[in-house]
Amino acid sequence: MEPSTSIASERKFFGAEWPLPLCALILIVGWLCKPALSVETVPDWATGIAFVAFFIGALLAAVAATRHAEHLAVRFGEPYGTLMLTLSAISLEIATVVTVMLHNTDNPTFGRDTMFSVVMIVLNGIIGVALLAGGLRHHEQRYSLRGANAFLSLLIPLATLALIWPNVTVTTGGGTFSPVQKVFVIVMSLLLYAAFMVIQTRTHTSFFVAEGEPDEHAHHPPSPHDWPRHAALLIVYLVMVVLLAKLFALPLETGVSRLGLPSTMAGLAVAVLVLAPEGIAAIRAARLNQMQRAMNIGLGTALSTIALTVPAILLIDIVSGRTAVLGLGAADTMLLVLTFAVSMLTFSSGRTYAMQGLVHLLLFLSYIVLIFSP
Repeated sequence: MEPSTSIASERKFFGAEWPLPLCALILIVGWLCKPALSVETVPDWATGIAFVAFFIGALLAAVAATRHAEHLAVRFGEPYGTLMLTLSAISLEIATVVTVMLHNTDNPTFGRDTMFSVVMIVLNGIIGVALLAGGLRHHEQRYSLRGANAFLSLLIPLATLALIWPNVTVTTGGGTFSPVQKVFVIVMSLLLYAAFMVIQTRTHTSFFVAEGEPDEHAHHPPSPHDWPRHAALLIVYLVMVVLLAKLFALPLETGVSRLGLPSTMAGLAVAVLVLAPEGIAAIRAARLNQMQRAMNIGLGTALSTIALTVPAILLIDIVSGRTAVLGLGAADTMLLVLTFAVSMLTFSSGRTYAMQGLVHLLLFLSYIVLIFSP
């Protein structure tokens, strides 16, 4: 590569990193203003500005992190590429949920609300929009039926054990786990997810790659820069998301209580924050007729949420001596079961069309209605 071309490439590369100084500025100002935001007498307008600023900063950092994860995904190919995107998203979610949970100790249902929001947003919101957008543009799209079934076969039992089982056990009651149950759920979730990783990346990789699907390289060309640079910036942005999430917890807690909003809005706000990059990637893939990639991102994110976030929440309980409420209410339980039933029908033929997306979007709107009218 000629020197002039190399310099131009470097300028283009660093020009694309404009979110980095902006997020750093928001982070520095936020940490300097953190004592003022912690007092109860802080004005509502200041809380609102802080909420918007920290949300935008964390969202920009999350989108930038996903962009570098996509470059790594192209570099290493499928299924490792989508796996990198999924693990990037779930690391953001775990770090954000843990950070907000440690700050917001007065809300024992925050972890449950966030996980349920993630499942509803992914399986009904993101998947619904992806199926609708892809169906309207391409009429009918194909994906690997065995891959979708592999995701659902693990997602459904783990979600049932995490979000419904606590309501029917009698050791503790109140939607909580006993110490023995906590250890059991932690161990089984991690072991099953580790086994799934082996299946996805080693023994049955063909399940997660659709034959004849358009090459994503045509729409997302490989970066001319080496992968360690993208990996380093990915880590930098992930750290910034975690730090901004810690600041985001301050106005989030205050704003929800002052505005009289349902407590579940806190979990929904965090879920939207961490899922925005993955949602964009999945919908974009569906529009480009890459439905297998959209399924891998969507279903993989939902599975990772349950398999990895639940152990993180329960480990915090064990270490801190607190008790998180994970059991869903009756209406949410019904909606979760209905979502799984519809998902099993949607992913039972290996083909998708727009009508399926409309049904999933109906369930997502039902979830939004239940938040404000439980």
